[in-house]
Amino acid sequence: MQNPSPTLQATYFDGKSAQAHGVALCMDQGVLHIVNANLQLAVPVNQVEWPERTRHGKRMALLAGGGSLQCADGVAWDAWCKASGLRESGVVVVQQSWRWVAAALFSLVLVLGALYQWGLPMLAQAVVAFTPQTVDAKIGQSTLAALDEALMAPSGLELPQQEAIRTAFVHVLQTQAPDDMPQWNLAFRKSKIGPNALALPGGTLLMTDDMVALVGGDTQVLMAVLAHELGHAKYRHGLRMLVQVSVLGAITSLVLGDFSTALAAVPALLGQAHYSREAEREADAYARQILVSARISPRVMVTLLDRLRAQRERDAKNTAREREGDKPSGSSEQIAAPALAWLGLAFASHPADAERIAFFQGDAR
Repeated sequence: MQNPSPTLQATYFDGKSAQAHGVALCMDQGVLHIVNANLQLAVPVNQVEWPERTRHGKRMALLAGGGSLQCADGVAWDAWCKASGLRESGVVVVQQSWRWVAAALFSLVLVLGALYQWGLPMLAQAVVAFTPQTVDAKIGQSTLAALDEALMAPSGLELPQQEAIRTAFVHVLQTQAPDDMPQWNLAFRKSKIGPNALALPGGTLLMTDDMVALVGGDTQVLMAVLAHELGHAKYRHGLRMLVQVSVLGAITSLVLGDFSTALAAVPALLGQAHYSREAEREADAYARQILVSARISPRVMVTLLDRLRAQRERDAKNTAREREGDKPSGSSEQIAAPALAWLGLAFASHPADAERIAFFQGDAR
């Protein structure tokens, strides 16, 4: 003897008026029966739309012509659906299970982590490989123009001193295969960013007067600085950073949405810092190879790092004095403070000093 089909008490709306009708629901051989004293409807199940189940709220089924069925007792509705042979989709099952949700979230984190660690750098390298060098040059020119307008001024170094540094660098690079050398040109600027050197896309190596002064014009130390910056130019780090951060920013916007531009920018900035540190390590390795080939001890880079650390310590002390009111308003230290704060951000992307010192002393491979 066949078991009777289960019934469920629900509310029926015909879609033509707001009047609610109490009905009994019953499923039989693929047909949904909707019955009360004045109503008898038979609707094929495949013509009924069953919205996804939620944890709370009414259950509902949508009928052709605008009609609907509703049930405030979610537990009873779910039990009736199960007993009537209605099966939920796999998506709904996953959504209603915290274990599946946790597993999906964990998998998403793994995928995003792999993309962040390996996917984006590989994508950026592929994009850069197919990008003409003329693109780097245009980006470098516009960047230099923006820097000159906001942060730079004509160099105060004597022209013979500038030329002597250029000539020394040309001599250092004579040990390198010409075909393996990137295009470069060296420019000097007086700046608001303190002792620094930059490699712009397209091969412009920008060195500040303060950098020359910091090392007392020591040519070998300056050669190490320029070799490091040339590494950035060789590997086109500027364009690679631009591609990586742009892609990371786009992915972040897709994940987080556009509801908060500031929030979406944070992962992109963190990603940029990470990739910058990797680029610095690559440039350090290139600089060390050039120095060794030119018979210059890589330890000269340690001299630079020591000088920079001492400079940062002096800047920190000056800033502390300003906060205590020891310096009069408008003093040179106060004027320089914003620039030195910017410099601190610039050096945040470099590997830790201890790591770099060990590398240039020969303790790291």
